Amino acid sequence: MSHVYCPECGFQNPEAANYCAKCGALLHTQESVETTQTFSPEEGAEMLSALEDIGVQGPALVVRSGGGRSGETFAAHEAGTTIGRSPDCPVFLDDVTVSRKHAIVLERNGHWFIEDQGSLNGTFVNRQRVESAELSDGDEIQIGKYRLTFLTR
Repeated sequence: MSHVYCPECGFQNPEAANYCAKCGALLHTQESVETTQTFSPEEGAEMLSALEDIGVQGPALVVRSGGGRSGETFAAHEAGTTIGRSPDCPVFLDDVTVSRKHAIVLERNGHWFIEDQGSLNGTFVNRQRVESAELSDGDEIQIGKYRLTFLTR
C-alpha cells in the first residue's frame, strides 16, 4: 500500500486520502486533479436568478458539492452566519470533519469575510487554508467535504 506524507506535519497518510488525518492539511499528490469548480457568466446569472426565485436577498452561500446537497442556498447575514456541524448553525453541514462551530461569514464595512473558528480541519477559500479571508463574488469555500460558492449581487 502506497502512502502520501503531509506537507505540513509529515504524517504518513493512505494514498487515497485528500486531507491529513493528523493535522487536517490538504494533501497534494503527484496525480493532482483540479477540483475548483468554475462556471460561466451564464451559469452565474442562472444561479442569481434562482436565488431571486427562492427569495434570497443579498449575499448567499450555494452548496456546489458534498453530501448530496448541491444547489442548497443559504443567505449570508451582516451580523454573521455560522457554518458548522451543530444543528443550531444556520448553515448546517453534516460531516464529521466539520467542527460544531466551524466558521462564520460576516460583513464589515461593506466587505464580506469568512473566519475560521478554531476548527481542526481548517477552512479553505479558493483552495488555500485561511484563518480569515475577504470574500469576493464567486469564491469557492471548502469546509469538510462541502464546497460552497459565495455569491454577491
